Amino acid sequence: MIRITLPDGTHREYDESLSVYEVAASIGLGLAKTSVAGRVDGVLVGCEHLLEQDARLQIITTQDPEGLEILRRSCASLLAMATQQLFPIAQLTAGAPIDDGFFYDLAYERAFTPVDLEQIETRMRHLANTNHSVRRLGDFEALCHGLHVPSTGVIRAFKLTKVTIHASQQRIYGTCWASQQAAVLTLSESQADFGQQVCEALKRVGIRAVVDRRNEKVSYKMREHSLHQVPYLVIVGEREKAGGYVSLRSRLGEDLGQMSVEALCERLKREA
Repeated sequence: MIRITLPDGTHREYDESLSVYEVAASIGLGLAKTSVAGRVDGVLVGCEHLLEQDARLQIITTQDPEGLEILRRSCASLLAMATQQLFPIAQLTAGAPIDDGFFYDLAYERAFTPVDLEQIETRMRHLANTNHSVRRLGDFEALCHGLHVPSTGVIRAFKLTKVTIHASQQRIYGTCWASQQAAVLTLSESQADFGQQVCEALKRVGIRAVVDRRNEKVSYKMREHSLHQVPYLVIVGEREKAGGYVSLRSRLGEDLGQMSVEALCERLKREA
């Protein structure tokens, strides 16, 4: 009999050895879906870690600071996988989580373009949707040292943001959160700067937001972000840019009206 003590002081007993993930699943499927690690007697371990004797256990989810770091590290590995699949001759160096996202360093025969980033991000989403382990998809965790999520299906709210060049190396940056509260959708490249300003304003008041400046129809963007459970879609077209306001839609397509950027920030902050 194995006795597991949880942070609230309650105990759970099991007849045989089981993993951290299996303990989380025995508590609730919702907890299991967001679990990325565990702290066993004070030591951070992966979800696959086997509990073979009595222990104190804290389940680490994507909402915890340690869990968010693991999520972003795994997103960097996902970026490496996608890049090598699309650009096989790219020389991958290393990646890591950062304050609001992740990055990956690599070398390639030319500079990556915004179109390249769109293709890489699309492939990343495809890999995430396969819901396989990072190790099964590729040995890239060796280049992003530390714990990784148990499966790619945990990785949902991410966006590639930019690429910088230093000598022969390029660095691709992305943002990643446990969940995303808003997506700023531009109608064309001419609204990209204003869309970025709106996104930054939202971030300053604590809203998890990304700007989608891809050269796609706004209906396609809305549909994609809705599928990823993003609650609010902020539309920025030429009229919005000229007037300094935005048009707000819910994930279900409900028209929530036009408003100033300040009013948008206040509303989403209040409802968050």
